[in-house]
Amino acid sequence: MTTPTALERPVYGMSQAARLLGLRTDALRRWVDGYGRASTSYAPVIREERSGSDTVTWGEFVEAGYLREYRAKQVTLQYLRPVIAILRDELGVRYPLATLKPYTSRRSLALKVQKQVGLDPALNIVVLGRDGSVQLTDTAAAFLEKVDFDDDGTGDAPRLYPLGRSVPVVLDPDHGFGEPTLTTGARTEAIAELIAAGEPRDRVADVYDITVNDVDAAVRYENDRAA
Repeated sequence: MTTPTALERPVYGMSQAARLLGLRTDALRRWVDGYGRASTSYAPVIREERSGSDTVTWGEFVEAGYLREYRAKQVTLQYLRPVIAILRDELGVRYPLATLKPYTSRRSLALKVQKQVGLDPALNIVVLGRDGSVQLTDTAAAFLEKVDFDDDGTGDAPRLYPLGRSVPVVLDPDHGFGEPTLTTGARTEAIAELIAAGEPRDRVADVYDITVNDVDAAVRYENDRAA
């Protein structure tokens, strides 16, 4: 029996995952599990086929985080489905966009697949630079700024930094039940609630043994999420 990878670990319910990604639940469900309209069934962008499961694995969550970067492009994300499917087969991994290779050592494969399916340029992962090198698009690069990848040979993404790696707010299925925490382990929601209740920032920092900047980062994240 093959041991499930960390990316295959069930972590969130659909509504919880949508809340953490700042998406509508119905939008995330369409990406993850497809949808039906009248007599027509639309396949998922992320899953290989519709399952009806409302549980989101960590790999599905990370890939949804990648797709989220394209929300403002006004292009249907269904066009990415064949790209993900081919990368899945070529790389032999279930969640190719939640692994490092398409963004680094296999950029040429990503470029080939984009051309093969006639992908809308607005959804490209990589582009050819003026010097002929294969470079990440700005959107893919922005996603990579929010992701850590293991250096254990798998290249899997074990955690996300929703505000970027320069801000100490992290989503990690091994900590806080996958809810947002600071890198120290303190729950951002708990810190923001104390500040909203009138507790001084320096006192909250002392209680959690963190810096005032950490407190500010937690509050900023929770305020952005609420907005």
